[in-house]
Amino acid sequence: MDALISVVTLVVVGMLVGVEFAVAVFVNPIFDRLPHNGGLAARTDGARLLGRVMPFWYIGAMVLAVVTALLVAGSGRWLWVAGAGLLLVSVLMSVALLVPINNRVRQWSGSDFPADWRQQVGRWDRLHYVRVAVITAGFVLMAIAATR
Repeated sequence: MDALISVVTLVVVGMLVGVEFAVAVFVNPIFDRLPHNGGLAARTDGARLLGRVMPFWYIGAMVLAVVTALLVAGSGRWLWVAGAGLLLVSVLMSVALLVPINNRVRQWSGSDFPADWRQQVGRWDRLHYVRVAVITAGFVLMAIAATR
């Protein structure tokens, strides 16, 4: 049972890390290079879609990590707990810092956006890089725990 829950948790968290890494390193930089504020349209659409999906994914990943930490035995348990703690930090960070920006971005349209939109999405990007580092660290701890 330990192996099954560990694998499921690692797959869910690993996919979350992969998606968020791709958004940070590839998707948003590509959007930002689109001409005529095309990146703004892409970001608003992404904010709407991912704003509906990601809360469930983040919370689900965190719950799986907590359940795994409670169910696994052995000396690696503290690594699962630490990984789950980092996922909790990412959820709190998301709610407190990233979601408010995302909620503004998703309401913008091609003709209705603030003059400082680049600064706002730039702030979101910088915070997102930190969040990616946090969830990556959590994933690494959990992967180490699973191999012990």
